[in-house]
Amino acid sequence: MQKTFGDKVIEFNKNLNYNGELPEGFRVLNPYLDNPETMDVMKRFYHKYYNDEKQRQFIIGINPSRHGAGVTGVPFTDTKRLKDVCGIQMKSAHTHEVSSVFIYDMIEAFGGAEKFYSTFYINSPFPLAIIRKNKDNNWVNANYYDDKTLFEMVKNFMTDSLKKHISMGLDTSTVFVLGKKNAEFIQKLNREAKLFDQIKILEHPRYIQQYKSKEKQLYIDKYILTLNGKY
Repeated sequence: MQKTFGDKVIEFNKNLNYNGELPEGFRVLNPYLDNPETMDVMKRFYHKYYNDEKQRQFIIGINPSRHGAGVTGVPFTDTKRLKDVCGIQMKSAHTHEVSSVFIYDMIEAFGGAEKFYSTFYINSPFPLAIIRKNKDNNWVNANYYDDKTLFEMVKNFMTDSLKKHISMGLDTSTVFVLGKKNAEFIQKLNREAKLFDQIKILEHPRYIQQYKSKEKQLYIDKYILTLNGKY
């Protein structure tokens, strides 16, 4: 029997493991190993929205946050939106993630989760959460590009991860990258590995929610025009 797009994503997530080096003070969190419910919730999501063999367009984030996909296993989806929008309840955790608010407001404007996910697939070049120790000795979210050594250490894993995503059946003619700094690094990987024909850059949801919330509707409109190939 032919595997659905969702089956391929589930298989990818089940086998996710980073055992490469990390600089001192950095850690990688794997939600699928840390919480059995994450695996269950993630499977329900991909069976619900990706239960077909359709090719999709790729939207690339940075790496999951501790409160979004770092808990739910679903990119840009905290437990609140997972329950309220996707109808999938997570009992072992309750999270609110800033980027998730913007993404789901944009998804609603696009025409809803079913319509959006039938066309687009979101993930990250480094698909696990990265945390680092701050000066107060607390663990906080980190981006793969925050530290030059970190990027060099995870770079091959990222390229390999992007290739695995593409092999699931993603359209490589145009890719959408969230965040300008993220795009610089994706462009670098793309020059070396020749993964995508064209890269379109959109402002990162966290940046919009944090610094441009008064102009949020403009950014939602920009996202929709860009994703529809009109911008």
